[in-house]
Amino acid sequence: METVQTDERITVAMGELLRRQGYAATGIKKVIDAAGVPNGSLYHHFPGGKREIAEKSLRTMGAAYAELVGGLLAEGDDLPAAIERAFDAAATDIETTGWANMCPVGTVAGEVADAEPELRSVAAEVFTSWIDGGTQLAMLRGYSADDARSLCIALLAALEGAFVMARTLRSAEPLRSAGRAMAAYATSVGSGVRR
Repeated sequence: METVQTDERITVAMGELLRRQGYAATGIKKVIDAAGVPNGSLYHHFPGGKREIAEKSLRTMGAAYAELVGGLLAEGDDLPAAIERAFDAAATDIETTGWANMCPVGTVAGEVADAEPELRSVAAEVFTSWIDGGTQLAMLRGYSADDARSLCIALLAALEGAFVMARTLRSAEPLRSAGRAMAAYATSVGSGVRR
């Protein structure tokens, strides 16, 4: 049986806490308790404390979310239909997790954009990697570089905004509506593109 390394447990615990409650509400004690590690272990692996853990967690969770969403969008031949399926999956997920399954990157970015420049920079780095990856995926499906980038930015903005609305309204409707709108947008900018 493979054991999870202490630094990975801390990183995952921080990511889950950021996703559910944001940066300000996530204290070191909560991270220690969630990870099940002693205080000394946390500072041994992350001498920079809370901010250092949050930075690593955002990068790690950002990469995991990119793989998840990229996989959902790569399914099938029809990108608009794949977009709608991805938003529907997010709607089901947030609903079944008690409205707590938001993206940790978006949660932290909205909260600390001006108060924590280092974390804003990490969130921007993750968003940029998502935009670049999504642009490449759409270009592989025949979208022009400009249309692919525009589509990817719109998708991410719609998804992050829909997460906030869904969580606030306690309704999956914002995600499903955004998914339909983004599928329609993908169809309109990609007219004549093989999907």
